[in-house]
Amino acid sequence: MPSATPDYPYFKLEPSGDLLPGFGLGSWLSKPGEVEEAVRIALDAGYPLIDTAAIYGNEAEVGEGIRRSKVPRSEIWITTKLWNDAHRPEDVLPAFEKSRKALGVETIDLYLMHYPCAMEPGEEIKVIDISFTETWAAMEALLETGKCRNIGISNFSQAEVETLLASCKVKPAVHQLERHPYLPQHDFIKKHEEWGIHVTAYSPLGNTNPSYAKGDTLPPVLKNAVVTDLAEKYEATPAQILISWQLSSGLSVLPKSTTPKRILENARYVPLAAEDVAKIDDIPDRRRYCDFSEVIGYKYYADLECHID
Repeated sequence: MPSATPDYPYFKLEPSGDLLPGFGLGSWLSKPGEVEEAVRIALDAGYPLIDTAAIYGNEAEVGEGIRRSKVPRSEIWITTKLWNDAHRPEDVLPAFEKSRKALGVETIDLYLMHYPCAMEPGEEIKVIDISFTETWAAMEALLETGKCRNIGISNFSQAEVETLLASCKVKPAVHQLERHPYLPQHDFIKKHEEWGIHVTAYSPLGNTNPSYAKGDTLPPVLKNAVVTDLAEKYEATPAQILISWQLSSGLSVLPKSTTPKRILENARYVPLAAEDVAKIDDIPDRRRYCDFSEVIGYKYYADLECHID
């Protein structure tokens, strides 16, 4: 587990007390052959955290990038995720071990339930009736192995979080969710403060992933006038402003890139004045980009902003 440095904020997790780095490299949709080098460049540039997932299909490549870097494992935070097809309680430990061995590490710093729905293993998408509370109980048992330091969730609705909190023995340390100026989720973020659950923002640059909906009538978040004006004010890139907005708001953040220049640029944290954080907070446009409800056949985000009816 990395120790705190002055470069980025760190956040103390409950109940472990571990310090989660506020900034890391996301690896979703990174092309094969690019991830390893991106991870190495990011770590050698000072990124303290690498985020991956079983469904990304790149854990082994991420692990190779970690080994190729000059940074010792003790100074790197690794997050990965349980996929929907391993929600049966008896499948959780084998799935965790498969990810851990693919990464080539003795311990995982943070293991997340990627989505609240369970699916049958196989190529066909088939949602099955296994409660995420049962899956979570099996994830709690991972903490007793000594190979998993923290557990958390991703892509849960408010009602789903509340259901989990009502039954769990160990509450989620982290909730990873989509967040950018078009989906700030202010009320939902406040609920996490009440629950004592840290929030990590993914897709902080908005609709830059090719899998997101095309033909959007809104300007890209990176080209929003409020963001570009602040970039000029701080002599920063729009991406640096968007990343720093999350950090200045008390959230950790996971920008993704495999381009060396952008990886290095994104590493610059620009602490924003409170009034400038508020300017971004007040951007009125709304759009959720990452919603696979119709593809999976499970209604995600049912009580949150910009869900699919």
